[in-house]
Amino acid sequence: MEMSLDTNQKAFEINLNDKIYGTFAEIGAGQEVARHFFRAGGAAGTIAKSMSAYDMTVSDAIYGKSGRYVSQQRLQTMLDHEFNQLKERLDKDRGDNTRFFAFADTVAAKSFKYTADCHGWLGIRFQDECCQEHSQIIIHVRMLDKANLQQQEALGIIGVNLIYGAFNRLNNREEFIESLMDGISLDRIKIDYIQVEGPAFKSDPRLWPLELVKKGFCSAVQFDHDGSVLQPKDALYKKNILICRGSYRPPTLVNVDMLEMGLDQFKKDSGEKDILVLPEISMNKLKERGKVDTEDFLARVDLISTLGYQVIISSFETFGELNQYFKSCTNGKSAFVLGYYNLSEVFDVEKYKEENGGLLSGIGNLTASGTTLYLYPAKNDKDGSILDSNATELSNELTCVLNYLKESGKLVDIKNFNKDAFHIWSRVVLKMIQNGEDGWEEMVPETIAKLVKEKCLFDYPCDV
Repeated sequence: MEMSLDTNQKAFEINLNDKIYGTFAEIGAGQEVARHFFRAGGAAGTIAKSMSAYDMTVSDAIYGKSGRYVSQQRLQTMLDHEFNQLKERLDKDRGDNTRFFAFADTVAAKSFKYTADCHGWLGIRFQDECCQEHSQIIIHVRMLDKANLQQQEALGIIGVNLIYGAFNRLNNREEFIESLMDGISLDRIKIDYIQVEGPAFKSDPRLWPLELVKKGFCSAVQFDHDGSVLQPKDALYKKNILICRGSYRPPTLVNVDMLEMGLDQFKKDSGEKDILVLPEISMNKLKERGKVDTEDFLARVDLISTLGYQVIISSFETFGELNQYFKSCTNGKSAFVLGYYNLSEVFDVEKYKEENGGLLSGIGNLTASGTTLYLYPAKNDKDGSILDSNATELSNELTCVLNYLKESGKLVDIKNFNKDAFHIWSRVVLKMIQNGEDGWEEMVPETIAKLVKEKCLFDYPCDV
């Protein structure tokens, strides 16, 4: 990747390009993005109009009424209005040699009245080529600075990066995502959502949010049953959730049984009927090795989606970190389904070396706010016996902690499980697929076996 330009240089380069012309509409935190283009010089060549609408009545008169003013829906309305108006007014005169764009943001920044979660939606609708159908990028950011002026500054920088990237970085997905944070650090701003669409994007649009997790710009990305991207804070709001961490490479009959039996047990214990079952896959270990294949993760998302589940991809190492993240998204009830060998991971002292309070703090984070752990058993390969919490081998002091979790109802063994499938290992199935061995099809749901073969997933030996 070439040396990054600073914010002023990016704005100036855009201003010098007489083929790029557009409007700016910003609600909240000032005209911070447009200001960079005015200050850089030559803005008349880029900016057709710049506006701000702080008053709700004025904003409603322009864009229509909105239930939430800082929302993706409101941003979309702004982009629709501004881009369509620009095209109506200028397309006839200069459409043949101009790439039009509309940039918009709607932001809740810190002020003397507003001290809650500071966040914003930013987007650009643009033409990748003259006379082409428009493309679009929308991002959601969380602003972490303590002062309003610092938040405004951060917003201005990331807005310029978004506009510059839309016209100069789209040929490389990784470079585009990385460039969004040029000139700004992760302790100031987080990008936790990105949605792209239109002819400017040649690869699957869902690969773009996975790059956010891969780069460490956000902690997790969520996909709906149909594979579309969700914003976790919105999608999980007030939800009761059941989480099951796994590789799902591929999803097996054991994975399905863990989800189904865990759900049955959680419903019985909690008394809740409306529960979101959420398979989770971590990038953490692969990020450490520098071997993250986003297309492989997307294949797993598609397979899980065919089973009717949403899925979340995260960068968390420990179950405690993961639970704390979910607790920041919802005040509903939550539970984890753990495989038998996951319990050893939960009690691995080495995993908590960097955590204040060590293992007890980590387990406290996992079981905080009433989170329940459901333990799915394994089959003992030596004698065929069932391995549950009673078979877990720990030191005396850790056994006391385990017993406390069991006696307090925070750790519950799943008794009603599929005894014909609980011995299946995903890694064994994966190896059979890669080696072209027979029999793996009986270890996964029928729809999964069909898709693995049709799409040649996980190195399935397809004929070329």
